[in-house]
Amino acid sequence: MDNLNNTSFRQILANHGQRYTHQRDVVFSIVSKTSAHPTAEDIFLEARILLPSISLATVYKNLDTLITCGLAKKVNHTDGSNRYCCRADPHHHATCLGCGAVTDIPGKLGDTELSRVRNEAGNFEIVGYELELSGYCSKCKLNSIN
Repeated sequence: MDNLNNTSFRQILANHGQRYTHQRDVVFSIVSKTSAHPTAEDIFLEARILLPSISLATVYKNLDTLITCGLAKKVNHTDGSNRYCCRADPHHHATCLGCGAVTDIPGKLGDTELSRVRNEAGNFEIVGYELELSGYCSKCKLNSIN
């Protein structure tokens, strides 16, 4: 969603009954410009450079609003923290259990997999999904062998 223009951003917020605020715009721009999956604390520290009076609570409230509006996603991290992502394209997340790195994996599940989930869950209607993978990146896998 990093190529979302200001008018579209405002319209999406309005469609969900939310107001545009400068704080919300700053939080969104911080998350949407990175693939690093920052924590709320990371976002807060960067936002304070532009908005010295912003509070951590304001960052959390704005992240919740962005998630509600479909402008951001929360990624559960193996260390118990939440990370945030603004990519709109279909993708999944792979988290390394060694170093904690979160990597975007482009793509989506196929019709066969989704059909199987629907059937096994009793004709379950899928409206969206997130696949979170955990394992070891090549660097951590190599280090565990040595």
